[in-house]
Amino acid sequence: MYKLYPYFTNDGSVGLFSPADDDIYHSTYGALTEAYEKFILPAEFEKFFQKNSEIKILDICFGIGYNTKSFLNFLYSAQIGTDNTSIKISNAAIHTDNILSKRSAWITSNYKNLKIYIKAIDTDKILAGLSPFVICNKKLPLNYKLPFKNEKIEKLLNKPSKNKIKFYEEINFILLEKIARNNPEIFENPEIFDILTSKKYRQYFNKLYALLPDFYKSGEGLYTPVCRLNAFLHNIYYRYVSTSYKKASKWLKVNDFIFDLKIEDARKILLSDDNTYDFVFLDAFTPAKCPCLWTVDFFKLLFELLNPDGMILTYSNSASVRNAFLHAGFYVGKIYTESSGKFTGTVAVKNKSLIKYELSEYDLSLLKTKAGIFYRDENLSGLNEAIIERHKIEVQNSNLISSSQFIKEWKKHN
Repeated sequence: MYKLYPYFTNDGSVGLFSPADDDIYHSTYGALTEAYEKFILPAEFEKFFQKNSEIKILDICFGIGYNTKSFLNFLYSAQIGTDNTSIKISNAAIHTDNILSKRSAWITSNYKNLKIYIKAIDTDKILAGLSPFVICNKKLPLNYKLPFKNEKIEKLLNKPSKNKIKFYEEINFILLEKIARNNPEIFENPEIFDILTSKKYRQYFNKLYALLPDFYKSGEGLYTPVCRLNAFLHNIYYRYVSTSYKKASKWLKVNDFIFDLKIEDARKILLSDDNTYDFVFLDAFTPAKCPCLWTVDFFKLLFELLNPDGMILTYSNSASVRNAFLHAGFYVGKIYTESSGKFTGTVAVKNKSLIKYELSEYDLSLLKTKAGIFYRDENLSGLNEAIIERHKIEVQNSNLISSSQFIKEWKKHN
């Protein structure tokens, strides 16, 4: 059976732990908050939509969908313009708060009649199938405990976020409908139903959506998968959440939204992709564990797929990642998170004027150390193990100064 290790992060959204890598997929301070801080805010979509009514986004490593959901939540909250959409993280106002507080006329016009295309890629069809069901705003008890043993995560729990992001459940409805209609084969996997009906995982999924397995199986043999899903969606929308559904339905009619989910190696999918993108969310697992999506060769492919004023955003601030971006032809900058007062990620662009925070002298010097040696995968088909081994040998044979020695020297003279 598929092994899932979910837990609630401190903003009430669900995070995942990977025992194989002994690492977390999402920050314990908040999976939804992290998506906003590292992908939504730095993109400055409000500026983009002042000039554009069409957007194409590439979401690499979709997982349970936080980056796509956060983007749709941002648009949805701006469009419906409710007064309670004010969002703050620590003492820093999040951009949706800035927009809605001004209530300028362009908000109403610029967030309607949009053409939205999102291509989401992941190799894990179970996680992708579970994505619309995941709870994003649970009110946590003060003594919340992990459903599995992990001291690292336990130390960081029970520090509730003071400024939670309002997540509109309609976003999950929209994603469920898109996946159900375009990728119905995903819900043919019995493991998804096993997880949704398991007492072990029940608390992590919306209780209304948990009705899907029973409803889906009740029509077995009588209807096609698409018909059963349509019937389920109709039943849920109109019996339980008709008001929310009407809002979501209206939003879908106002905006031309295409959600293109691909369950495949991103390298393979993008080699045959004819699209060009305005924004790329690069949220692959750490370069040391999954280097195939962090190589200079993969970045060269992304360079060809990025529009002239496009932007790649990633949580990684690795010297090897930044150096790979530079060697692929990008200008590279940093992501600054106001709530923590730290630089927490990287942006790569073709248009240098889009960089808000440039790499410092320290950052650039670090790229010239062994830490800046990037991963290679010329044929875009190498296994992670082979890419790691090649990189290890290149680092060992390099005459460059080590990063630890560089840092020691830098502190000594600065």
